[in-house]
Amino acid sequence: MQVAMTPIGVVHSSRIEVGDDFWGGGTSVIELNAGVLEPEATRGLEEFSHVEVFFLMDRVDRESVTRGARHPRGNPGWPLTGILAQRARGRPNRIGATIARVLRVEGLSIEVEGLDAIDGTPVLDVKPVVREFLPRMPVEQPVWMTDLMKDYFQTPPPRSSRPPQ
Repeated sequence: MQVAMTPIGVVHSSRIEVGDDFWGGGTSVIELNAGVLEPEATRGLEEFSHVEVFFLMDRVDRESVTRGARHPRGNPGWPLTGILAQRARGRPNRIGATIARVLRVEGLSIEVEGLDAIDGTPVLDVKPVVREFLPRMPVEQPVWMTDLMKDYFQTPPPRSSRPPQ
């Protein structure tokens, strides 16, 4: 079975390179496609604090996709783990999903904070985060995942003002 999707928009961000960590502190604008959505598509969205953004990680080389198990981030200190038990970008359909804070909604433009998608990323869908859809019991995860995520949403360290040597 084939499934075809038309992106509903694109991410505009100052972040232009894929990376594993330091996605915090930045803002992005999701510019929705007027050829796909009507201006009323975002009506009421500003009343929600967060949205879940589904996007295509289109810069991931299809040859790097994992279909079985691997050590997360290639770290042999972490267990061999199936790709569906990770949030790695090298997934079979290269779909990303992130909950981001809504800062502003204006027409077909949504400004968010905490979106881990780079500039030009195609957006597949945007949904409001609804409390009743969140887990109804404590979320559990292995220790290695907590270790892996420790810097993920941290603010990037300041760049050195010294010239390279």
